[in-house]
Amino acid sequence: MSNEYRHVLVAVDLTKDSHKVLERAMQIADRNKAKLSIMHTLEPLGFAYGGDIPMDLTSIQDQLDEHAKQRLAEIADSHVPRENQHVVVGMPDTEIHRFAEEQEVDLIVVGSHGRHGFALLLGSTSTGVLHGAQCDVLAVRVGAKGEESEE
Repeated sequence: MSNEYRHVLVAVDLTKDSHKVLERAMQIADRNKAKLSIMHTLEPLGFAYGGDIPMDLTSIQDQLDEHAKQRLAEIADSHVPRENQHVVVGMPDTEIHRFAEEQEVDLIVVGSHGRHGFALLLGSTSTGVLHGAQCDVLAVRVGAKGEESEE
């Protein structure tokens, strides 16, 4: 059995840190001549609002979906073909695991940071991805601008 990675999935939050996470995943994919996929997960609006809003959120969800696809393309277009760029709706760790299993991903690369932006979610998401993954997981340390690690 080869110890090379064949399919690397990078899961990003669409912040400026996504470039750093993608870059690390690209280095590994290049070294292993592996397929590289990138994904972003949008939480369903109904979930975010607890279903208490008496209106159809479909068009808003579609707009968010479209915006996420454009943002993902801005980050990934020069490195990842469009057919390997994925925006999905659901809970991040669940969707990442589902995609990884369906697409035979053998390395998941995620950003791991402190307490700002998507980090509130990614703190638990990167942990959730790690615990449920059937393959290797690499957490790339990212942080706020000007924040230098003392370690």
